[in-house]
Amino acid sequence: MTLPTAGFSPDDEAQPPAPGQPAQPSPSVARPSLHAAGAASDVCPICGGTGYVLADVPVGHPDFGKALPCRCREKDRVQRRLAALHTISNVDTLVRLTFETFIAEPTHLTPDKAYNLRRALETCIFFAESPDGWLLLSGAYGCGKTHLAASIANARLAMGEPALFMVVPDLLDHLRAAFNPHSTITYDNLFEQVRTAPLLILDDLGAQSSTPWAQEKLFQLLNYRYNARLATVITTNQRLEDLDPRIRSRLMDPSIVSHYTILAPDFRSGQNPGQSELSTLGFHREQTLENFDIRRPDLSGEDQITLRTVYAVCEEFAREPRGWLTLSGRSGAGKTHLAAAIANYVVSTSPNSVMFVVVPDLLDHLRAAFSPNANTSYDRRFDEIKRVPCLVLDDLGTESATPWAREKLFQLLNYRYNALLPTVITTTQAANEIEPWLRTRMLDVTRGQFCALDIPSYRRTRLKDEPSVAPRPKGRGRQQRD
Repeated sequence: MTLPTAGFSPDDEAQPPAPGQPAQPSPSVARPSLHAAGAASDVCPICGGTGYVLADVPVGHPDFGKALPCRCREKDRVQRRLAALHTISNVDTLVRLTFETFIAEPTHLTPDKAYNLRRALETCIFFAESPDGWLLLSGAYGCGKTHLAASIANARLAMGEPALFMVVPDLLDHLRAAFNPHSTITYDNLFEQVRTAPLLILDDLGAQSSTPWAQEKLFQLLNYRYNARLATVITTNQRLEDLDPRIRSRLMDPSIVSHYTILAPDFRSGQNPGQSELSTLGFHREQTLENFDIRRPDLSGEDQITLRTVYAVCEEFAREPRGWLTLSGRSGAGKTHLAAAIANYVVSTSPNSVMFVVVPDLLDHLRAAFSPNANTSYDRRFDEIKRVPCLVLDDLGTESATPWAREKLFQLLNYRYNALLPTVITTTQAANEIEPWLRTRMLDVTRGQFCALDIPSYRRTRLKDEPSVAPRPKGRGRQQRD
């Protein structure tokens, strides 16, 4: 039997001799290089440099009279295949993702989640040493799936073994492009290379557009590898029940698939476990009530009183979040620090109860939820935000004032107002600049407090050679308290 090399033209290999004829060196085969030790030592003693041998089998055997590739050509074929797979692989952009650079136990994780992540690392290392069957890695966005999958690919390549790493939407794009008459590779050739790759790693299954063509190609690819039991790694943040039923049935076969679910949240942002992926409180871990500076010598006596009064209100709210708290003031007055300090205090006693989000980012998340490729539906995302036990909205008023944005903010804040859910809002707008529907709710003394932090920016004190701020004639920050 001949040994085909998927994806390569027959012209790439030396032509075998006709049955019954002795194998002769072909001019298309590169001659072994002549080293100082002598040419004889570089010529394969098995095939004499032809690259082919005739099978030593009795007459009547299927391989009788056939020229078979010699073992000396195996290394060359492997290198050719490695090069072909490398040209379409995404792994070049992920060379930094190795087992050594993977953070197995982020400090913010609970012990059970840290153990789960460490076991995921051990599972992937074991698979990389001897790929067998399928490995399915599932989990939320940012939990480390791609890093571990890329680490498997990089480990195999470091061993000199072929590995093909493809992001699923990119793979489908490559297949579509192969239909172009100017493509350097035919569709059939490309598809054959992918489906027969000794190790195929598919990242982000479920992120592709769910067209009938895409579903059909993925099924054909995975069904072939399933039947051939070819080593395959798949990552997904989708629930199995949301995938194509044909693919799901193969992913749920325990005889070939090892399924590992990573429980860690997005540890790249450093957010606390249990918080929503929308929350950016992890970026404000250092902003606490304890390190907020209330002794600013640059402030006038009146402004110092304002600052201390607002601080006392925030401290009280952090200990017992009730109703709304609005912090209004110019940029740099300390509003975000105080809002984050409240959130950090609350999360220390109730880890799953706080969401800290910048308003323009919040609206971007809601818009993204309309995408057909979104991991979470719009309704689920919006419900998550409006029902969170404590919501901190930073920089209200900096968002684009489109009718859609105003409508979504109204729906969100009106729900929380009526439900008496603790909400902290920071804004650079003065009370009379806030939209009437929102201003009436912010100034409702039965539901919350409005604090005008009308003091100079603390950032000004950090500028060199800047004169001290003169006392301002304005009065204390206005407060509406329960």
